[in-house]
Amino acid sequence: MKQFIIRYALDEGGATAIEYGLIAALVSVVIIGVLATIGTNLTGKFNEIATQLQ
Repeated sequence: MKQFIIRYALDEGGATAIEYGLIAALVSVVIIGVLATIGTNLTGKFNEIATQLQ
């Protein structure tokens, strides 16, 4: 039983999975922010072009 507790305490697999999850979440937030900015800029450009075509 003592070896099981020691082995469980030294296991870092769960911590690594959580770290990868946090990194993936951060990358997702950055991608969403960039896409939102690009979308806003594109909408402005399309509106500008549409106004000039009228």
